[in-house]
Amino acid sequence: MITVAVDAMGGDNAPSEIIKGALLATQEKNDIKVVLTGDENVIAGILSEYNYDKNRITVVHAPEVISNNEAPVMAIRRKKDSSIVVALNMVKRGEADAFVSAGSTGAVLAGGQLIVGRINGVERPPLAPLIPTLKGVSLLVDCGANVDARPSHLVQFAQMGSIYMENVVGIKNPRVAIVNIGAEEEKGNQLVKDTFPLLKSCPGINFVGSIEARDIPYGEADVLVCEAFVGNVILKLYEGLGSALISKIKGGLMSSFKAKIGALLCKSALKETLKDFDSSKYGGAPLLGLKGLVVKTHGNSKSVEVKNSIIQCVTFTEQKINEKIQNNLYQNNEKTI
Repeated sequence: MITVAVDAMGGDNAPSEIIKGALLATQEKNDIKVVLTGDENVIAGILSEYNYDKNRITVVHAPEVISNNEAPVMAIRRKKDSSIVVALNMVKRGEADAFVSAGSTGAVLAGGQLIVGRINGVERPPLAPLIPTLKGVSLLVDCGANVDARPSHLVQFAQMGSIYMENVVGIKNPRVAIVNIGAEEEKGNQLVKDTFPLLKSCPGINFVGSIEARDIPYGEADVLVCEAFVGNVILKLYEGLGSALISKIKGGLMSSFKAKIGALLCKSALKETLKDFDSSKYGGAPLLGLKGLVVKTHGNSKSVEVKNSIIQCVTFTEQKINEKIQNNLYQNNEKTI
C-alpha cells in the first residue's frame, strides 16, 4: 500500500476538487492510501457527501494555508501547521511515501528541499513534467525550479530524467537532447555551449544533441534538458497554444451548418485524438532528486489531474526511482574520479 499525503487546501479549486481527486484515485487503484492535510472540519464536511473507504482516506488537521503571494522560504519556516509543511514532514518521517500539491509552487519547491532534503550528490532538484508529443510523451527538465542553473546541474537533469523515463514511462535508452536555438554544436548561449560537451561525454545517457523548440511536439527526444526559465516558457506556450488551437477548432466546426454536420461525423475520432494532448492525463511534475517524492500539479487542477498525480506516485515508489538516482550519481562520480 502506497501512502500519499495530499495538500487539500492548495490550488485554485481547493479543497473540493482536490478531495474528489483523492476519492477517484482510491477508487481506481487498490494499492493507494491518501492522507488529506488541511482544515479538518472543512475536509470532513466535503467527505461526508461521499461513500468511501475510511481506512484508505484519512485526514490530518493543518489549520494554516500558504498562499501564492507569500515568500516561500519564510512561509515554510513560519507556518509549521500549514497543509504543505505538515504533509512534507510526513514524507520526511516516512509516514507517507509521496506528497502531492496544487498549491504555491515556491513553497512546494522550498519545502521539498528544506524539509524532505536532497539526495546525497544532487546539486539542484528540477521540476520535470511530462508533455504530450506526436510519439507519446517527453520529459521537460527543468520547468521551473532552477533559473540560474549551471552546466553540472543540467548534466544531472539529464541523468535523473533518463532514469525517470526508463523506469516510470518505460522507454528504454531514452534519447536526451538539450534545448537550443539551432542543431549545430557551436550554437546557443554560454550555458548551452558549456553543457553540450559534458552531455556528449556523460556515461549512462543517450545524448542525441540539440533540439529546437519546433521539433519538441514531434517527439524528437524523450528527455528535454534546459534551465527553468526556458523550460517554463516552453511549458506555458505549449499549454496556451494547445488551448487556443482546440478553441479555434471548435469554433470552426460550429461556423456553419455544413461544418456542424462534419463535426458530428468526426466527433468521436477528434475527441480520441485530442485526448492524447490533454495535459491533465499525465499528472503533475515530480521534483526529482529529493529523498522522498514531491509532486507539484497545476494550480488550476481539477479532480482528474489530481487523481492522476496521486496515481503516478505508485510507479515512482515501486520502481524505487530515488534509489536509482542515488546509485546512478554515485557510479558516475566514481567514474569521474
